[in-house]
Amino acid sequence: MFTGIIEATALTKRKTDDLLIIERPEIFDDIVIGSSISVSGVCLSVVKMNNTELEFNVVEETWNVTNLDSLKEGDNVNLERSVRADQRLDGHIVQGHVEGTAEVISNENGELVIRMPKELIKFCVRKGSIAIEGVSLTIASIERDELSVALIPHTRENTTFGTLKAGDSVNIERDITTRS
Repeated sequence: MFTGIIEATALTKRKTDDLLIIERPEIFDDIVIGSSISVSGVCLSVVKMNNTELEFNVVEETWNVTNLDSLKEGDNVNLERSVRADQRLDGHIVQGHVEGTAEVISNENGELVIRMPKELIKFCVRKGSIAIEGVSLTIASIERDELSVALIPHTRENTTFGTLKAGDSVNIERDITTRS
């Protein structure tokens, strides 16, 4: 379980048919083999690591449902370690079970607008929570198949949102309390 409060971003190092290897942030000094890490909203387990890299197995379903398959060497990803039982739950409960992707329509003036698939937008509610690329956000508005969220400067500067542009694909996980 995660909170959607991103701790670091990291570069994609390599990708194969069943592996994703990313840069290991220095602050991730307490992880072990088997640790759950949210990688741009996708819960993955560390299968191998060293001082500079984290390696994850990725199954076909994950490649198909998320945008991880489109990652290239040098692309940045959002990272969050799993919640410990003695931590505050900032953000909202995020499982890391990405339900699909959405398309960025615009990302300017502190507002991110995305086009959502019909099967995902129907249970989104204004002022409800949503995880986009693993980031816990509050839905500002919904109109037809478009959803917008407000982005504070801190979020833009400390996640991959500062570089998102129209046409990009983002991972989506709706608030667990709104799912059918």
